[in-house]
This record gives sequence, C-alpha cells and structure tokens, in this order.
Amino acid sequence: MNPSFRTHRLHRPSDTPLTTSFTLLVPLPNGHTAPEVQAGIAAVFGQLPAHLRLSLTWDRGGEMAHHHVLTAATGTQVYFCDPHSPWQRPSNENTNGLLRQYFPKGTNLSAHTAEHIANVEAEFNDRPRKRLGWKTPAEALADLLQSPPTTSSVALTP
Repeated sequence: MNPSFRTHRLHRPSDTPLTTSFTLLVPLPNGHTAPEVQAGIAAVFGQLPAHLRLSLTWDRGGEMAHHHVLTAATGTQVYFCDPHSPWQRPSNENTNGLLRQYFPKGTNLSAHTAEHIANVEAEFNDRPRKRLGWKTPAEALADLLQSPPTTSSVALTP
C-alpha cells in the first residue's frame, strides 16, 4: 500500500472567519483507511487548543467512515462536501496543488521520512501568502494564538 498523508488547515470561528492557512501534514505510514485517518487526525488535533479544532470539512471519501470516533475523541465536528464538488473546498484544493511542488502526484510517501515531511510542513507554513497580507501562515497562527478565542454567531447544521 502506498502510504499517504492528509492535510488540514486551521480555521477560527468568529463573526468574520480568520483563516491562518496554517497546514498540518498528518503522516499515515500504514495507508489511508478509515481507522488510520481517524487515529492520525485525532493524534494531531489532540495537541491543538480546543478553539482551533471545532470543525473539519471533508470530501465524501471512505477514509472518513469513522468520523464519529474522531468527533468523540477530539470534539471536532466533521462536515462533508457534496459529491463531486471540489469548489466547496477551494482552499484545500489550492493547498493540495501547492504541496505537489514537494510531493508530485503518485509519489510514494514511504520514501520520505517523518522528519522530511515535518520539514516540508515547516517550509510550507513559512511561505508568505498574499491573502494574509504577506504574512506567513506560521505568523498568522501565532497572532491567532495570542488573541482570545471567540464563538461563532453562524448557525451550523451537521
């Protein structure tokens, strides 16, 4: 099986959503089955402050069949996009495209050490973004962590 990783970008719920564009790469050395994905995301999300792991939007892939276990373990509500609707997750599609500069499509990720993947994650989060006013995602996340958490005024329906 070709090991893989999943990405998640950190978002902050508020009246005006602030996106840090900070990207987490979740190594999945044993493949991307539902239990592997759930365990990988839970391990990474467990290290985050609660207000940064309120929700996760996913496509309809079978690797999220255990989303209820993830929600129970982390408190993260999982939402799903409509089938065949990548425009409902444009920032994720853009992120995946940028990551192809480091890992071309079809790359066997087992050839990359966890240290290398962590270095790619750090370099990726140190790239300035126009939509962040030329801050890096790491800087935007640092700013977010220094400000008090807020609650959303938007009604969410699972």
